[in-house]
Amino acid sequence: MEAEVVPRLERVHGFAAIEDEWDALAERSGGIFSTALWSRVWWSRFGEQRELLLHAARSADGDLTVVLPLYAWRRRLPRVLRFLGHGPGDELGPVHARGDHDVAARALSAALAGLEWDVFLGEQLPGDEGWSHMLGARTWRREACPTLRLAGSWEEYLAGRSANFRQQLRRREEALAREGVVALRLADDTTLDGDLDALFALHRARWGSARSDFGDTPFHRELAREALTRGWLRLWLLELDGRPIAAWHGFKVGSVASYYQAGRDPTCERLSVGFVLLAHSIRSAIAEGATEYRFGRGDERFKSRFTGEDPGLETVALTRGVLWSTAYPAARAMRAVRHGVRRVSRR
Repeated sequence: MEAEVVPRLERVHGFAAIEDEWDALAERSGGIFSTALWSRVWWSRFGEQRELLLHAARSADGDLTVVLPLYAWRRRLPRVLRFLGHGPGDELGPVHARGDHDVAARALSAALAGLEWDVFLGEQLPGDEGWSHMLGARTWRREACPTLRLAGSWEEYLAGRSANFRQQLRRREEALAREGVVALRLADDTTLDGDLDALFALHRARWGSARSDFGDTPFHRELAREALTRGWLRLWLLELDGRPIAAWHGFKVGSVASYYQAGRDPTCERLSVGFVLLAHSIRSAIAEGATEYRFGRGDERFKSRFTGEDPGLETVALTRGVLWSTAYPAARAMRAVRHGVRRVSRR
């Protein structure tokens, strides 16, 4: 690690010590999954008495430059380290300012050098930053994670889409308006609990319990409540004659808007309410000054209607020690990790 870039790496015992600085850094880098809030709430619900290995790096003048939200997922052999947030999270890994992934990689390498582990699993790292190369790790998995670079105005965005897209959106909005009184509203402090009820019900109605692990859990309710307090939550309800028929659940942190989950009434399928509400969420993000709209993990076809850009996500793995350098033990360790991934899942 280069001293002039990351002069001091420190172990942090608890979130409170750096939470305000951490969230300020996340707002500059963008994304709900980079925030201290996300890691803290996730840890309180899924930590299960495991060992927190939180580290931070500071610049020469004392500013927080990198946060490494690590923990010991498995203490018995093989000893496995992971980032906080896996399962319900999308983009994980070190928290750092935009463009400073090389600094973050050096900080991560330094932290790993001082910890005991056999397998390090770096899940869902930004796919365009070259983490396998920077860490000398193997790429274990790649996933889609489409992103939309937002235009300066909704009109400019529409001008960049096809004529067919523009015509379909206009026709679907007009058809919906002919069905009754249409209202689009954001959840606020007075409506949040009921609006979350509507979100979970609409998601369940659309997908059923067999298609998604997202649902009414203490984790999602606590996260939404605290994110609302910080001004990060965006929970849109599309109502027809006062009845919720679609919901869009996401966040805006800094200049990044993130789509997280959604639901819709299957009886309104012919009205394309999901398409209409998603378009509205993009229009709203542009109006709020967001410069990036992240669609989250997955290559669902509807995402390609709105963007053609996909930097993807990369999961990398490192093993070390004589015992774990062979293919068989490494594969056995990865099977253990895969089993654990299924325990905390969103999609």
